Amino acid sequence: MLHDRSRELSSTLSMFATRTPTLPPATHTNSFAVGGREILLIEPATPYADEQRAFLEWARTLCLQGRKLVAIVATHHHPDHVGGLDAIARELGAGVWVHEKTEDLLDATARLHVTRRLRDGDEIILDGARPEAWRVLFTPGHAPGHVCLYEPEARTLIVGDMAASTGTIVVAPDEGDMQEYIASLERLASLDATIALPAHGEPIREPAMLFRKYVAHRKMREKKIYDAVAASGSNGGTLAEIVTVAYADTPEDLWPFAKLSLEAHLVKLVREGRVARLARPVSDRFRLV
Repeated sequence: MLHDRSRELSSTLSMFATRTPTLPPATHTNSFAVGGREILLIEPATPYADEQRAFLEWARTLCLQGRKLVAIVATHHHPDHVGGLDAIARELGAGVWVHEKTEDLLDATARLHVTRRLRDGDEIILDGARPEAWRVLFTPGHAPGHVCLYEPEARTLIVGDMAASTGTIVVAPDEGDMQEYIASLERLASLDATIALPAHGEPIREPAMLFRKYVAHRKMREKKIYDAVAASGSNGGTLAEIVTVAYADTPEDLWPFAKLSLEAHLVKLVREGRVARLARPVSDRFRLV
């Protein structure tokens, strides 16, 4: 039933949760509809046919209220955010707006629906009893083309995977960037929004406090990693060796995810000239410069 998963957060803001193949403990991704007479749908998330049908019923119900669908927006390219992009865009006859780096990472079928490339600072004006001006914020770090949307009058921030109230945010070294992620968090904290709407979990009140907590946690973890590398001596340590020290306070079953963030931190430390990466026949090792 739609009422079991749809929530009206205000007269111009709705949230809808669909089951997605996301990382545990999260099981769903939140999609949002923003605007009055004109609306954006944000996060065509689910790849599952039954969930797509529920999403489409929700979207069509909004349009039956006399509202015009302007476009579909995806914050970034991960499967639990764009799993339904092709099917939903076709069914609704809507164009898709994403950052150009996200477009590059979408599959060919999904790229066919992209009608606008979002850039940092763009304003999306939505008509309504009170016109809304949503500002596009380019926030790389978790993903290369990640964007957030901010409505300064209501101080409402849609944050995708920059933060979550369920689970944690992984910054993987293959497509993430820890330095950019921390800078993006600091930028979001400076907005002093009153509410942040994440893709996973409940709305976040006083989000600036959470963003600053995230930054402090990442910097604390980076110090632990740096100290663990220092303790490994001149021969350095492997990822498997460093994780046992730097993440000793984390349950072992989470170490596979921790290794991703560990390597992202090490990439940052290498870039800053504080740590050296030593290529060995068996595995990379890391030591202080």
